[in-house]
Amino acid sequence: MSWTDERVELLKKMWGEGQSASQIAKELGGVTRNAVIGKVHRLGLSNRTAGAAPAKSEPKEKPAPAPKAEAKPRPTPKTEPARPAAAAEAKPAVPARRQIIPAGQPLPPQPSANEISPEALAKVNEIEKKAKKLTLMELTEKTCKWPVGDPATEDFWFCGLPVEAGKPYCEAHVGVAFQPMSSRRDRRR
Repeated sequence: MSWTDERVELLKKMWGEGQSASQIAKELGGVTRNAVIGKVHRLGLSNRTAGAAPAKSEPKEKPAPAPKAEAKPRPTPKTEPARPAAAAEAKPAVPARRQIIPAGQPLPPQPSANEISPEALAKVNEIEKKAKKLTLMELTEKTCKWPVGDPATEDFWFCGLPVEAGKPYCEAHVGVAFQPMSSRRDRRR
C-alpha cells in the first residue's frame, strides 16, 4: 500500500475531525494503526490530547486580573515543651518524607567524621598503624577492605587486618562504618 494524495487528504481530514488512528486505519484499509500514527507524525499534524477535535468557539473576553495582595510573612508557631502526661497520650510522630533533590542541585550536608565518637576514631588510628597496607589485588574475603588515602595517589591502601564475621571490615572499622540505629536517628533531629 502506498500513501496516495487522496489517502493522505482523507487521513488529514479524519485526523482534523478527531478520529482515532484505529478508525482512520479501518476507513483507509490496508494500513495499520501504527502506520497511520507514523504518517501523522511525518506530516507534522498537531498532537491531540483529547479524543475529539476541540470545538471552535468565539473568544471570550478575559476577566481583568485581580490585583495581587502583598505577601504577608507567616507568624512562626510557638512551641511549648512537651509534658510527660501529654507525651503518653500523643499519637506517634509521622516520619518525615525524604527530600528529592533535582539533578544539578547541591546535596544537603552529609554526616561527617566529626560525628563519629572520639573513642571509635582513636581505635581506628591505632589499628591503621598496625594495618597490613594491602593493594586491591591482595584483598581476600578474610581481609579488611577499609580504604585509606586518595585512590589517585600511590599512598592509597586497604587495611588488610582480619575481618569480623559476616562483615567486610575489621573490628575497628566496623565500629565506624556500622553505627547503631539510635545514634543515626538522633542525628536527624
